[in-house]
Amino acid sequence: MKYPKEYLDEIKTRLKVSTVVSKTVSLKKRGKEFVGLSPFKNEKTPSFTINDEKEFYHCFATSEHGNIFDFIMKTQNLKFGEAVKHLAQLAGMQPYLFSKKDEEREKKWNEYKLIFNEYVDFYHNELIKNEKYSNAREYLKNRSLSKEDVKKFKMGYVEKNPKIFDQLKNKYSEQTLIETGLFYLDEKKKIHVERFKGRLIFPINNITGQPIALGGRIIENLDYLAKYINSPETLFFKKGSNLYNLDLARKLSNKVDHIYLVEGYMDVVGLSKNGIDNAVANLGTSLTDKQIQILNQFFDDIIICFDGDESGYKAALRAAENSIKELKPEKQISFLFLPNKEDPDSYVNKKGKANFIEFTKQSKLSIHQFIFSHYKKQTENNPSSMAIFEKRLREVANTIKDDYIKKYTLEYFLEKISELTPYSNQKNKKSYKKPTKSLDATKKYYNESQSLSGVELKEFSLIYLIINNLNLMQSNFHLIENIKLFTEFNKKIFNQIIQILKSENQIAVQDLNLDSQIIEKINKFAPIKYILKNNTEDEQKIIELLEDISRDLRNYDLEFRIQELESKFSVDMSESTFNELKELKKKQNLN
Repeated sequence: MKYPKEYLDEIKTRLKVSTVVSKTVSLKKRGKEFVGLSPFKNEKTPSFTINDEKEFYHCFATSEHGNIFDFIMKTQNLKFGEAVKHLAQLAGMQPYLFSKKDEEREKKWNEYKLIFNEYVDFYHNELIKNEKYSNAREYLKNRSLSKEDVKKFKMGYVEKNPKIFDQLKNKYSEQTLIETGLFYLDEKKKIHVERFKGRLIFPINNITGQPIALGGRIIENLDYLAKYINSPETLFFKKGSNLYNLDLARKLSNKVDHIYLVEGYMDVVGLSKNGIDNAVANLGTSLTDKQIQILNQFFDDIIICFDGDESGYKAALRAAENSIKELKPEKQISFLFLPNKEDPDSYVNKKGKANFIEFTKQSKLSIHQFIFSHYKKQTENNPSSMAIFEKRLREVANTIKDDYIKKYTLEYFLEKISELTPYSNQKNKKSYKKPTKSLDATKKYYNESQSLSGVELKEFSLIYLIINNLNLMQSNFHLIENIKLFTEFNKKIFNQIIQILKSENQIAVQDLNLDSQIIEKINKFAPIKYILKNNTEDEQKIIELLEDISRDLRNYDLEFRIQELESKFSVDMSESTFNELKELKKKQNLN
């Protein structure tokens, strides 16, 4: 029995190769790829490469190569069907049991898919080609949307007196057509009506790019009609489990780590038109746990950006309280509030991409900052109000599923409350100890250190070792003169120091004439300072540390060259490239 191709494709789409592999292999990001020690062989130097964009892994030590199904089968000794069940569960999908019910569902899905493709293609082509639709094209022109924008999102327009139902009923049963949600029966007139007549339509695709529902917008100012409507829920479409444009946006997750979550279809289209393609929209409902979980599979930072009016703010608050429980240590949820009466579409059209991105950097709030700020505004300066304030924040923190995030979010809330009530805080010093470092300070240090690569930290250690042992380095100049550095900034500092050390005069740190901020940064982040703490007078130990750093930097040079060859090999798979790789790996092991 074969699994349906769409079922397997959806598993592969929902799960990055790195997500599956990282459950058993420790991975490090290197360019567009991830590397780690081979799970197929004992080794000291990483030869195992994962490319999420191409959806494969490759082991240079054993020549093992494949997708997520291959990896699970080989590392867990499972048969294909068992691997599919395991990965479907990991992807949050229902198991496929090959039951009669599954077969019937598959048959219905194939009909549903065909109907939606035919419907979307028909009205998209009509909008592009049919001269009768000039009013819809004029509307799009006034919204500054080009034919390319219309094609990218496969928008269409359903005329006021459509006839496609009569065409489709020759191929499909009336019951099946009604079940798609595209049509409904007018009981009085006994006719089938198109739900989206007189509306611009936006196909809502599933994660693999198949249209499964529609959003519709009127193009005339008619007060008696809702501006937007969505497809009703069907067997294959659940509003709380889907997001508009996720099928396109998720493909960018290898290039960007953040995603904008906006309210409307036109917000997504407007941002895309201005070069911001990492945006999705929820579908006219409150943000759900499922939607957050789906976005977390692809992006590390979800930036929720709703309209800059009262209803947008209320929607953002609901989203914050619903989504904070899904927060994880490696993930962020942020909020971006636009000026009043602006939405993402209007703001980016007026200000442009660069301004929108800069506004994001300057104005976004973390989820815990937003929640604290909101409830603080509701608080009056009296004991009863403060008690309600603290109780509410504790309740919010307690909804968080991850224990570590729960702990530090509660700590953040209590510390901020203690700043508002300094006198009561003095009396309660015994019951509440302020952390040695505040959450913000710790987070700042962590973020700064995370932004530094391993090679930068190694170079910091080298420079730290030299400037704190100048005379020793001068007398052992031969040990440092040929060391190769990689980052431009550290190279300049190192070369400056080398030139001064070449002189035979005794020198002190101030003679180096280095910027005090540079010295401060090196002193702050050089990992070697902790080792040197108890070895400041041991010259032999210092020389040994210098030689260790020098060897590590030689290995970095080899690693960079290996990385280039591995990337080349993943494309050309040539024997000469592979042999060159093996030689470099031998040198690396010798070092």
